[in-house]
Amino acid sequence: MTRRLATLVLAVAIAVTASAAAQPSNVHALVGASMIDTSLGMVLPPATIVIRDGRIEAFGSTDVVRVPAGATRTDLTGKFLMQGLISAHVHVSDVNGLGPRAYTDENTHRQLAVFARYGITSVLSLGGELPPAFAARDAQSKAMPLNRARIFVSGDVLNPRTPAEARTEVARVAALGPDWIKIRVDDNLGTSAKMAPDVFQAVITEAHARGLKVAAHIFYLDDAKALLRAGVDMIAHSVRDREIDEEFIALMKARSVPYCPTLTREVSTFVYESTPAFFSDPFFLREADPAVVERLKEPARQRAMEQSKAAQTYKAQLPVALRNLKRAADAGVLIAMGTDAGPFPERFQGYFEHMEMAMMAEAGLTPAQVLRSATVHAAQAAGLKDVGVITAGAWADLVVFDRDPLKNIRNTSSIHGVWVAGNRVPAR
Repeated sequence: MTRRLATLVLAVAIAVTASAAAQPSNVHALVGASMIDTSLGMVLPPATIVIRDGRIEAFGSTDVVRVPAGATRTDLTGKFLMQGLISAHVHVSDVNGLGPRAYTDENTHRQLAVFARYGITSVLSLGGELPPAFAARDAQSKAMPLNRARIFVSGDVLNPRTPAEARTEVARVAALGPDWIKIRVDDNLGTSAKMAPDVFQAVITEAHARGLKVAAHIFYLDDAKALLRAGVDMIAHSVRDREIDEEFIALMKARSVPYCPTLTREVSTFVYESTPAFFSDPFFLREADPAVVERLKEPARQRAMEQSKAAQTYKAQLPVALRNLKRAADAGVLIAMGTDAGPFPERFQGYFEHMEMAMMAEAGLTPAQVLRSATVHAAQAAGLKDVGVITAGAWADLVVFDRDPLKNIRNTSSIHGVWVAGNRVPAR
């Protein structure tokens, strides 16, 4: 599709004229930014987006969509606008600096605000959340301005030992009203027992009977394929022991099961064997907890990581994960950006999402593919509605950049502003 035709489609098929009777308290207009179309992988001419009560009412070329009388107007001339980014695998409330984990409303909202300031406007937390996170999830469905990212939750990571226990555990977590069920099928490099196939089959069957999808932590290709045959709904990490094969790809594509590579999870296991270069990145430092950074610089901790067999194994297998991501993407597997940020403070929430996208590009994905993985595909993977797209009726969750990320994915660090439900997220 040509740029001119894409612009015409955008303006004619989607843009509508907003009511002139709008009130300035609930109607906003973002004007003049070039819109990034993540589906087409191209930049469209300057656009106007009209937002009413937190949702997109109209959008299209500035010469087609009129700003309603009385609307609050924000001039974004020269900027680049797209839907907010989505991370399909994180942990939120576990992180509390060097302090103990604090599952409180304050801590949950604080960490979600960190994500938002990095342009991550929705997250799927795959394990470890307690009532404050569920309450945050429930509150965000209302037409209200938000100063933090949206959260979707899975509750406890299940680790049953028998099929009967699996059914009981699924019922217990399902009673809390989660969006997903999460399990681990991994032996932690041979150091722990792995969930047996009859047990994870019972989890999946029981979850599906209750209308819930199941995400699985994996490491090995054989486990991933067994889970896919059992009906799992998301592979929540990279296959890292060996190259993926045609059978794996076919199993993934048969039900459009998303593949969430979490490359930065691997990085976090070994990168602090020395002081990483990103410790001097202003984009990192503006949100990083100085106490955590200083702890990670301690020589004794760095030596321990350098000498850790597990850390060095994960480091050695990272190239396998990178190659598997590229092959999966080339084969048409649904790729969803996610990081496993949290549950430890050294997996830096928000910043790791930008590092993840840069690593995905290093694996061979184009910037357009990466941006789709972090928007429409992440939303599709997580089963999210009204987010991850720019369309009439969707939540006005938006991010604006100073530089075009389609030219260089690292330009996602040039954040000019973030809006969640039409509310501009305040800078720290």
